[in-house]
Amino acid sequence: MTTKLNAKAKRNQKRAPKALLAPARDAAPPAPAVQAEKRPPAAQVEPPPVAPAVQVEAPPSVAPSRELVVQETPRASERERFRRKAKAAEPPPTGEFDTAAENLAKLVDQGRRVMAAAMSAPDLAETRSELAANVADATKTLGVVAEYWMTQPERAAMAQADLISGLTDIWSQTLHRFSGEETPPVVPPDPSDKRFTAPDWSNNPFFDCLRQSYTLATRWANDMVEHAEGLDSQTKAKASFYTRLISSAMSPSNFVATNPELLRATLEARGGNLVRGMEMLAEDLLAGGGTLKIRQSDDSKFQLGVDMATTPGKVILRNELMELIQYTPTTSEVYARPLLIVPPWINKFYVLDLNREKSFVRWAVAQGLTVFIISWVNPDESQADLGFEAYMHEGVLAALDAIERVTGESKVAAAGYCVGGTLLASTLAYLAAKRDKRIDSVTFFATQVDFSEAGDMQIFVDKAKLAALEDAMAKTGYLDGVKMANTFNMLRPNELVWNYIVNNYVKGVDPAAFDLLAWNADSTRIPRANHSFYLRNCYLENNLTRGEMVIDGVKLDLKQVTVPVYEIATKEDHIAPARSVFIGAKYFGGPVKYVLGGAGHIAGIINPPDKDKYQYWMGGPPVGSYDDWVKSATEIKGSWWPDWLAWLTEQAPRKVPAREPGGGVLTPVGDAPGAYVRVKA
Repeated sequence: MTTKLNAKAKRNQKRAPKALLAPARDAAPPAPAVQAEKRPPAAQVEPPPVAPAVQVEAPPSVAPSRELVVQETPRASERERFRRKAKAAEPPPTGEFDTAAENLAKLVDQGRRVMAAAMSAPDLAETRSELAANVADATKTLGVVAEYWMTQPERAAMAQADLISGLTDIWSQTLHRFSGEETPPVVPPDPSDKRFTAPDWSNNPFFDCLRQSYTLATRWANDMVEHAEGLDSQTKAKASFYTRLISSAMSPSNFVATNPELLRATLEARGGNLVRGMEMLAEDLLAGGGTLKIRQSDDSKFQLGVDMATTPGKVILRNELMELIQYTPTTSEVYARPLLIVPPWINKFYVLDLNREKSFVRWAVAQGLTVFIISWVNPDESQADLGFEAYMHEGVLAALDAIERVTGESKVAAAGYCVGGTLLASTLAYLAAKRDKRIDSVTFFATQVDFSEAGDMQIFVDKAKLAALEDAMAKTGYLDGVKMANTFNMLRPNELVWNYIVNNYVKGVDPAAFDLLAWNADSTRIPRANHSFYLRNCYLENNLTRGEMVIDGVKLDLKQVTVPVYEIATKEDHIAPARSVFIGAKYFGGPVKYVLGGAGHIAGIINPPDKDKYQYWMGGPPVGSYDDWVKSATEIKGSWWPDWLAWLTEQAPRKVPAREPGGGVLTPVGDAPGAYVRVKA
């Protein structure tokens, strides 16, 4: 009998898998064959309740032996297969699979909502046509760059060799890291690139390889555009923009599978983050009428007149185009010469009155200035024909008339911000031609009057794009505020687009409350006639500094503007580049003080003295080249506001008793910040 059992065991042993035949280290002596059913291997799964007799585990110190495995009876093997199937069918004890499955179903449902929201655009054909035109333009532009390199095969081969060599070095370094060696990265992390600040991007060899490869390829692509000789400035600017746009979209930080933070968050949430993100995506598409209106801040935390735009004042004039606000004085005496601020109409004025701590308006009032500001209407289709000329007559000139009536002063200091400054400069040239001297001092905040080097905004304006835009505006009567906001966002895709796409729609996290971004999201529409005139005369034809712009039958000449000018540009401005502002400042006929502020288009202007942030540079009038001016300029820490105030008040130091809004001449029609600013696009 024993001989037969041993022979059977040998046959089973031959049939057993090799992995199971290998004895474990420090294995205990083989247990008797009769214990096979009483002591199954410790690694085997628990039996179902129907077979309790065999649910006996070996002591922890006894390892399963080879004989224990091979001497199972056929019935025992069947029971083990049943146990495995039963165990596989059981849900995890914490319900992870159920949660993941439920979230997957919700994700599909939210996907349907996203598709429905995307299809809610009033004119899908126009949206598709616009997208196709942009893709065609990108393809054509990058094709010009490719053509340059392909006509010089040797250069192209050298460029490709550089890329391949760099990627090979990265792969070699990664292999060394996987083998346990500590080797420095081929492409060190950039501390300023917030996309790759998580430790895993450096600590994990796989993700570090992705980061290095992406960074190397991005730099290589940018260099290919930069070193493509013979391209006109417009084509090179567009190629550089499209390259940045594509590389930003392709970043491994944007995708769950290639971003360690997103991967971990998705696994921990069992996909719940994706469900919430898809829900927010649908909401933002609906908010934009089929166009994605990326939420950048929790706007529910801010209320106009309560949290933002809180400086006390009155609306003393309202017409079809604007409301004129006069602010309540906080000093017993004020400078006799009032200040009129002309903000841009592509955003709302309260960026200059953001909150109590950041308000330029509140600070100026506290210094004893009588401050007036224009709040532009948020137009609808009925105001499509309001053009640049109307903004001058019913905006700036109407404000000057009201200010003179209220204060009795015939001289006014004026300040213009961004495109509001462009309008103000045009108005000054118009007044100079008319020999009207009511404005005898002017300040420009980040303002362009010459557009020969207007930066990235130039890529959005050529004859074909302008014609397509005019056709689109002809249908609605205006440029939609969401489209305008998206245009500006695309100039900084990493910070203003993909950062929020990843945070909102992949991580599923609501953005934090941030007043500046809440203001940025509070977009405005622009009348068809005004926007068309501005783009054609400024960006496309550069008529203002060429002396070819005509308003109300008057040809404008900036050389006739001889009043003192304070020109503040900002070093990192991507909307009104400092170099472009510098060039434009040379066209005025009077004394110009050019000042270069730190930071960008907003932060460089809204820089309160008590915050002690950033800096500014002074180097005299704008003569020579911009680069030479910067090299010789003196850096001064802190805000430029006090320097501007000293410049302004030295011109007109006389003071008078404080004036109440309206001055008893004009009856206020409402409290600041007024009614027009509350209209949503």
